[in-house]
Amino acid sequence: MKDRVYLIFDKTKTSLKIKSILIKKVNITSLRKSNIIIVLGGDGFMLQTLKKLYKYKKPFYGINSGNYGFLMNKFSNENIIKNLNTSNSVKIYPLQMTVINKSNQIKQSIAINEVSILRQSKQASSISITTNKKNIIKNLISDGVLVSTPAGSTAYNLSAHGPILNLNSRKLAVTPISPFRPRRWKGIILSDKSKILIKNLDIIKRPINAVADNFEVRNAKTIKIQANKKISFELLYDKNNSLHKKIKIEQTRKEIKTN
Repeated sequence: MKDRVYLIFDKTKTSLKIKSILIKKVNITSLRKSNIIIVLGGDGFMLQTLKKLYKYKKPFYGINSGNYGFLMNKFSNENIIKNLNTSNSVKIYPLQMTVINKSNQIKQSIAINEVSILRQSKQASSISITTNKKNIIKNLISDGVLVSTPAGSTAYNLSAHGPILNLNSRKLAVTPISPFRPRRWKGIILSDKSKILIKNLDIIKRPINAVADNFEVRNAKTIKIQANKKISFELLYDKNNSLHKKIKIEQTRKEIKTN
């Protein structure tokens, strides 16, 4: 194997066990000398690592040691070298979130999965949503709203009954969370060229949080969201386990009915 690997891992027993196997099979080196980054953990750890290390412009190969691991590959002791050598790459782009809070401070972060706008108190949020200066909804009373990338559309967005987007769709999903008024609003799918502006219509009585994956800004007043095509993440997937295939499976998955 010619790859020079930088290995990063969380501290779970499963990750440490896989790490002990990998160090005997792959050429471990420093981050700067590596040409591939192997990430051991779950989706949350992968998101943190992508944000932390994307500036090095190296491909990421995730190995799942968490629960579902949608962004990750399954570990195979016997086939790990073969899987690395034959893996396929996919590029994904994050959202750029810019928040002005009630103290007029500006906070920025990127989001790989979604930006979540969430009520901060017992009161439902009251927000307006516009895109490219066009009004989408004047006043949404709800627990919040999500703006999701295609890669993140099977995560929180799907749990909120949002649409699953194909990776190459060039779309963003805007999905309400428990809407009260208008009660039947299901959200909207927008072009990834859209510039979305969300305003809190009642900052004092109905405070909201803005969350980019796991970066939170409290008491948000306005939130600007748009795709950031200047940043890209290259993810590697086993030949028969591509991210495209995983999304297709989620699109056709049937819910289990309970009595």
